[in-house]
Amino acid sequence: MSYLLRVLLNDRPGSLGMLAVQLGAVGADIRSLEVIERGEGYAVDDLVVDLPSGALPDTLITAAEKVAGVHVDSLRPHDGVLDTHQELELIDLVAAGGKDRLQVLADYAPRVLRVSWAMVISRPGPDVLRLYGSSGAPETALETADWLPLDRAVAFDSEAEWIPQGWRDMGTRLAAAPLGDDGKALLLGRIGGPDFRPAEVARLGYLTGIIATVLKRKPNTQGG
Repeated sequence: MSYLLRVLLNDRPGSLGMLAVQLGAVGADIRSLEVIERGEGYAVDDLVVDLPSGALPDTLITAAEKVAGVHVDSLRPHDGVLDTHQELELIDLVAAGGKDRLQVLADYAPRVLRVSWAMVISRPGPDVLRLYGSSGAPETALETADWLPLDRAVAFDSEAEWIPQGWRDMGTRLAAAPLGDDGKALLLGRIGGPDFRPAEVARLGYLTGIIATVLKRKPNTQGG
């Protein structure tokens, strides 16, 4: 079983090595690692870790936090490895998606951006329109979104009143970014957390900015 382990740790030589030793001691195998954010004296890293059959995922938390200065932010089941090239692949898929480009974006964004679900929404009038949604997107309708249209990528307060109660009950963290200048936005949901880090929000903004440029082109209906 693979897990995505997000850790906050002191940004000093040897910290990752000590973390790897502790995880190895409980039989865990680190498959890939990505630095999500780095600040003065700290780093936030995502690690994809394999556990042997029968091992409890909580052992990863216990092992990681044996290292001084390490705090586990979240632990989630994960399929695959971390691959920064997936963002480029997503852009290519959207570009080749023909008339279904926004559905392609909704379908593939969760895997690339490590979230639970994605929606493309707009608010041409008082009501919110859900234009496209990924697998796992909540059935409960989003009735209000006064923050539309957006001019930049943002992360939202998870207890904001506009969020449907069912989404809040599941501890869903939300972030969104504009898809061009016609009022559409890509809304991301991460059930149970963790919170969106500032670097993740910036990454989302850069990605949707490129995709918005792609969307301005006339779709290739032949898919090539």
